[in-house]
Parts: sequence; C-alpha cells; structure tokens
Amino acid sequence: MGILIGLLSFVLVLVCLLLGLLVLIQLPKKEAGMGMAFGSGAVDTLLGAGAGSALTSITKWTGGIFLALCVILAWLGNLKNSSGSAAKAVREAVSRTEPGAVPNAMTSGLIIATNAPAPAPAAQTPAAPAPAK
Repeated sequence: MGILIGLLSFVLVLVCLLLGLLVLIQLPKKEAGMGMAFGSGAVDTLLGAGAGSALTSITKWTGGIFLALCVILAWLGNLKNSSGSAAKAVREAVSRTEPGAVPNAMTSGLIIATNAPAPAPAAQTPAAPAPAK
C-alpha cells in the first residue's frame, strides 16, 4: 500500500503543476490579470482562436483529477493508519498488560511516557582525606 500511496502522490504533484500552468495561461476575460501577465496572449497565436474553450475544458478535467486524487489519497492514508502496525501494537500492548501495569517499551516496541520519577543518582562516596604532613 505504501508504494501505491507514493505513486499516487507523485501523480498528484504532476497534476498540480499542470493545473497551475493551465490556470496561468488561461485567456483573461478583459485582457488583464494574471493570465495576461504570464503570456496568455501567445496561446491565442499558437493554438488558434478556439484555444480558450479547449484550455477551459482541459483545466476542468485536470481540476477534477486533482480533486479525485486528493480524496483517494486521504482515504488510503486513513485506511493505512487505522489498520497500521502502530494501532495494532497499541491494542495488543494494552490487552497484554495487567491493570495498573506499564508495558515494557522494549518488548512491546512502543515508547510510552510515564510520570514515574527519575531514578536517584548513585550515592557518591566521599573522597579520602588528604594525608597530614
């Protein structure tokens, strides 16, 4: 599942970049705005008079793909987290321990913070007195 999430995330980044590019080259309504600032006048010459409607259609489809990928990735991430090893390990550690006992972090694979006081430092032995002269 991790490979699928990574692959879909890569595709999502590519679609996001394409969508940003498509929005920037859109023909503005009143010959002003961000589209004109980034050279959308050249799109009319390159792609012809019907480029506006074609670009609008492509932008709508790209936006739909972007939205669908976001929803799919959110669902897969939620599915992975709900059935992931961390959630299972917590449930198993809680079910294995006795009431009131703190599970051992080394054996259960979990790091559990406790409010237990830190162990007292080892008692230091006083240094031997210096010999008298």
